[in-house]
Amino acid sequence: MIGLGTIVNVITVLAGTVIGLLFKKIMPKKLGDAVVLGVALCVLYIGIEGSLKCTNPLVMILSMVLGAVVGTLLDLDGKIHRLGEKLEKKFSKKGGEGSTFGAAFVQSFLLFCVGAMAVTGSIQSGINGDNSILFAKSTLDGVSSVIYAATMGPGVFLSAPALFLYQGSITLISYALGEVLSPYMISEMTAVGSLLIVGIALNMLGITKLKLMDYIPAIFFPILLCLFM
Repeated sequence: MIGLGTIVNVITVLAGTVIGLLFKKIMPKKLGDAVVLGVALCVLYIGIEGSLKCTNPLVMILSMVLGAVVGTLLDLDGKIHRLGEKLEKKFSKKGGEGSTFGAAFVQSFLLFCVGAMAVTGSIQSGINGDNSILFAKSTLDGVSSVIYAATMGPGVFLSAPALFLYQGSITLISYALGEVLSPYMISEMTAVGSLLIVGIALNMLGITKLKLMDYIPAIFFPILLCLFM
C-alpha cells in the first residue's frame, strides 16, 4: 500500500515520544547524554556507509554546492529555527524545559527526515508500493524518538507532522513520476542524503555546528544532474 510506510513511521515517532517523556522524569541527565552520544556514533556509521555508495562524486559535489546556494539564499535553516523558537515560546514553560523545545524539534526533524532511508524508502513506496525500507526506518526512528524526548522534551512531537508531509510528498511525487527516476538517480540521492546524515552526527557529537537545513535542497539536485551526467 502506497504511503503505509510513512503512516507507520509517524505512529512510531509519536509513540516513542510519549514513552520518552514518561522516562524523562526518571532518567538521569548523565545517562541521557551518554545515550545520545551513542546514538550519534550509530548515525555517523549509517551516514558514512550510505555516502560511500556514491557512483559519481561529481554529482555529489555539485549537488552539495547547488543545494547550499539555494538553501542559504532561501535561509531554510534560519526559518526552521525561527519556527522552533516561536513554538518554544508558545508551548514551553518559563524557566523550565523551554530552552530545548525548539532544539528538540529541529534536531529530531533533521534526524528523521534527512537521510537515505527517508528518501529511498519514500521513493520505493511511491514507485512500487514497497514499504520495507520505511518499516525498518520506523523502528530506528521509534527508538531515537524515545531518547530525544527523554533528553530534550516534547518538541519531538512536532517532528511527526513534518515527517508526514516530507515523506508523504516524496512518495506522491515518486508515484507521479513513475519510471522517470532511474536507479542511478536514486543511488546518487541516497549518497547525498547520507552525507547530510554524517553532518547530523557531527553536530550531535558537538564537533561541528553545521546549518544542515540549508543543505536540504542538495538531496534533490541529483535528479537534474543525472540527466546530463
